[in-house]
Amino acid sequence: MSGQKKLFVKTYGCQMNVYDSARIRDVMAPLGYVAASTPADADLVVLNTCHIREKAAEKVFSDLGRLRAHRRAKEEAGGRMLVAVAGCVAQAEGEALRARAPIVDIVLGPQVYHRLPEMVARALRSHGEAVFDTEFPVEPKFDHLPPPASEGPSAFLAIQEGCDRFCTYCVVPYTRGAEYARPAAAVLAEARQLVETGAREITLLGQNVNAWAGEAPDGGVWGFGRLLRELAEIPGLARLRYTTSHPRSVTPDLIAAHREVSALVPFLHLPVQSGADRILAAMNRGHTAAEYLRTVDALKAARPDMMLSSDFIVGFPGETEAEFQETLAVIRAAGFIQAFSFKYSPRPGTPAAAMPGQVAEAEKVDRLARLQAELAGIQENFNRACVGRTMPVLFDRPGRHAGQLIGRTPYMQALHARMPQEAFGTVRAVRVVSVGPNSLGGEAVDIGRKDAAE
Repeated sequence: MSGQKKLFVKTYGCQMNVYDSARIRDVMAPLGYVAASTPADADLVVLNTCHIREKAAEKVFSDLGRLRAHRRAKEEAGGRMLVAVAGCVAQAEGEALRARAPIVDIVLGPQVYHRLPEMVARALRSHGEAVFDTEFPVEPKFDHLPPPASEGPSAFLAIQEGCDRFCTYCVVPYTRGAEYARPAAAVLAEARQLVETGAREITLLGQNVNAWAGEAPDGGVWGFGRLLRELAEIPGLARLRYTTSHPRSVTPDLIAAHREVSALVPFLHLPVQSGADRILAAMNRGHTAAEYLRTVDALKAARPDMMLSSDFIVGFPGETEAEFQETLAVIRAAGFIQAFSFKYSPRPGTPAAAMPGQVAEAEKVDRLARLQAELAGIQENFNRACVGRTMPVLFDRPGRHAGQLIGRTPYMQALHARMPQEAFGTVRAVRVVSVGPNSLGGEAVDIGRKDAAE
């Protein structure tokens, strides 16, 4: 395994998978693996998969089918390509994945990718037999990963994995396991490393991230609000975000942190899924629509410029038109400026898949279209209301035109502006001057002042 080899990683699904893919590249780098621009060039292809919805899983098998031609071409040229399926599809499908897609050499779950170098070595020595590892090991994988490096001004940091909520539609407790909170010292050390290597914004990740309660440096226990306060003290860190949150884990201390910690952006992803109490109970969400809206009100009272995004599932088993209308009412009350919305997709092994009253596909399609139209109207109105406002923008990539940079506002809106190159990787005060279909246009308020908006 000596010498330079090429690795191609394709990521499906959530931001946790984006983080995991970066760490997969980290664990393979000491073995001489460098990034391949396409799967055709790779010696090792890793598909880091998502199993939340049926369509996401089917995309994996479509991609495996396309990889057969690349592998055949590699072999005809005298080389060898290994194909690994990682993540939640691997965890859920196990050995059945290999039966459906014989091209697969390695199957590894989301808790064991730190073992990938060993699995690659075994696969290279094998004679066509696949290597499997879908255990939930006792030792946390984070203890076996090399120090991370930021890949740009914005970085992800996983602080929590797994979920104990057992929403009836969700596979995460079965594919990611029980909740695990990384110790505070490990989180702080990784955050400092990311800032030292160029990160100005860190997004904390977890399946139920705001439920984090981890071991403190003194041996006690910190809550999530305390962790946010400690992270905000790291010199050079301008912004903090976190996702994905559960409404039941929004504590008074976390609400206070949003009032007191200036590095916390005034934008929170807080999934509600439905606005109908009967559906929320059937989902096992643990909150009512009124309780959710009271939480939203408390967050906005603590931080008046707070805005939210959310997740929605339409056509959950038994959902009536009247209950769908209750969801639209919650959308109007909360004023979500962004959202992820999907038709209900039965996942094998989850309680909801066996529930009576499965909604017809045509009805799900119609409800999703109406829900997305409602959300799009709110988002458009918010974007137009931003014109004339001055916002702090973190510029993190070049624009399409010379002298142009693109960044993100606190509300995750893409914004382009003419900026000097030295503005890359800094937060600048920008006045919003226009609204396009997918982005805002802006002009610098003080083009010469670094981090003017902090």
